[in-house]
Amino acid sequence: MGAAWDRLSPRQKSWTMAATVALISGTAGYGLSQLGQDGAGTAESSGTSGAECEDVLYWYDPMVPGQHFDEPGKSPFMDMELVPKCAGEEATAGVQIDADLVQNFGIRTAEAEYGLLEPEITVTGVLAYNERDVAIVQPRAGGYVQRTYGRAPDDVIGRGAPLADILVPEWGGAQQEYLAVLNSGDEELAQAMRERMRLLGMSPGLISSVGRSGRPHSTITVTAPIGGAITSLGVRPGMTVMAGQTLAEITGFSPIWLEAAVPETQAANVRVGQPVSANLTAFPDERFAGRIIAILPSAQDASRTITVRAQLPNASGRLKPGMFAQVSLTPDTRRALLVPSEAVIRTGRRTIVMVRQDEGGFMPAEVRIGREAGGRTEVLAGLSAGEQVVTSGQFLLDSEASLAGLDVRPIEQVSREQADEDEATTFSAIGTIEKIADGSVTLRHGPVPRLDWPAMTMTFRTKSAAQMRGLEKGDRVRFTFIQEDEGPRIETIGRAGQ
Repeated sequence: MGAAWDRLSPRQKSWTMAATVALISGTAGYGLSQLGQDGAGTAESSGTSGAECEDVLYWYDPMVPGQHFDEPGKSPFMDMELVPKCAGEEATAGVQIDADLVQNFGIRTAEAEYGLLEPEITVTGVLAYNERDVAIVQPRAGGYVQRTYGRAPDDVIGRGAPLADILVPEWGGAQQEYLAVLNSGDEELAQAMRERMRLLGMSPGLISSVGRSGRPHSTITVTAPIGGAITSLGVRPGMTVMAGQTLAEITGFSPIWLEAAVPETQAANVRVGQPVSANLTAFPDERFAGRIIAILPSAQDASRTITVRAQLPNASGRLKPGMFAQVSLTPDTRRALLVPSEAVIRTGRRTIVMVRQDEGGFMPAEVRIGREAGGRTEVLAGLSAGEQVVTSGQFLLDSEASLAGLDVRPIEQVSREQADEDEATTFSAIGTIEKIADGSVTLRHGPVPRLDWPAMTMTFRTKSAAQMRGLEKGDRVRFTFIQEDEGPRIETIGRAGQ
């Protein structure tokens, strides 16, 4: 052998070594591919004729599991026999891992179980003027501005604060005539004069003042109808104004608006009336509570966000429009099937989890997920309570399942009977009505032991408006409800004690 090797040229020696390495690599690759197969892999390989299977679905090459063949025979990819795939094998075998390897690979599992999901959305927001509390200041008659009291834009003023004194020459003549009629004692004519003065823009208080004092008052003081900030000021001393001309615009900020930018992916988790809390950089040690009063109808193209408008109390006036805030939104709490978020594998095309089977194997299962909070993810479909999902090492198992050509368990395969049983389960509680809305009722209820619910306030859907007929806010009620994917729904409700 050594003499034959010595007679080879350097190039021939190189080719011989490369061929040897390739042969060793191919043999090792085939051996590794068998480690991820069913524990009965040896028997499966030997039974290439399919005699051990009552029903063979197809034949395949373990090195190329994605290619299926209708007949047994030699693999076109490697020098080996095709392996049969038995009917029912997908549902029972899965990825088989030796118990010692499970420990060495650090594979851990957790049980899918029902619980309360309490998500919290944190977004940014900005304080703004309360645009529902706006007053436009206009004179009732034209004249000349004599005084403006030193006001300027952005001044904060209270209700009734003077803004400008306006001399109205037309009022002087009408008031003189009114005084002359009063002296004549003709009450019918005096009433007609009072109506004329009212049409000229004089207030009932001014007309009464002229009658009591016996002197004309042709100068009127325009005052602020509400308290707030002067956002627009269009009056200066000496200028001439017309009746109905805008002299100033006053906008209130108590309560103040908070406008938050919420990602459109979270749009389904916010609603009018939902509580919010804000932390302002100006007051880092305080949290300000409020409620959502509006969800604006359009989304921002650049940021793909929707604007949520909340209202915060501001009696002291400390909160100023333009201040920056971190806003926490708390969607409605609901009971859901939960798994650790680390168990979820997002492939881009679908979402799967690795489910542990009774035989000790692991099977990929497609799921549809919902909200995520506190390290847990809501599973809407594709998984049943009590199933064990892999939380560590799942990517290794997923790769092995792909190599073995295992089909992913579809969402529809989850027991429909179990889903029907869950939906049909009825729960009961006693509570107090906090709010009745179209299609829902908010109840402050006691604990529900069967669901491990503590006492809380939450919103339930109703079947129809007739369910709530005769009930009102503050009533103490006894009710039953069922759990659905959309949330709990009232089945029966009535006043407690009836």
